[in-house]
Amino acid sequence: MVNRITSCGCSVPKGSKCVHELKRQAARQRQNDEERGSSASRGYDKDWSKLRFRFLHHHPLCVVCGAKASHVDHIQSVRDRPELRLEWTNLRSMCGPCHGRRTARDQSQNWGKR
Repeated sequence: MVNRITSCGCSVPKGSKCVHELKRQAARQRQNDEERGSSASRGYDKDWSKLRFRFLHHHPLCVVCGAKASHVDHIQSVRDRPELRLEWTNLRSMCGPCHGRRTARDQSQNWGKR
């Protein structure tokens, strides 16, 4: 297996991270979580949980690929249109991988707009 040298000088197998990189990554994640606020403060409360459960029951497949859906996505984001957060017509079912790609795309497009 080919090794790579990390920024701190550690030699690790390609595709893995050294303990220093893992610690930095965990610290960044903690900071992001603190800045983000709780799920309830972002609009994901008991009302959302009930709606999400019902929506997945009625729409069990991912609208992108047809796999079993595990996420309910807001077509127009809660940040941009908070009044639509519980609107059935603003929702769509997605599988984890498709939702992850959509979230990553949206975050990269909105980088620095906060």
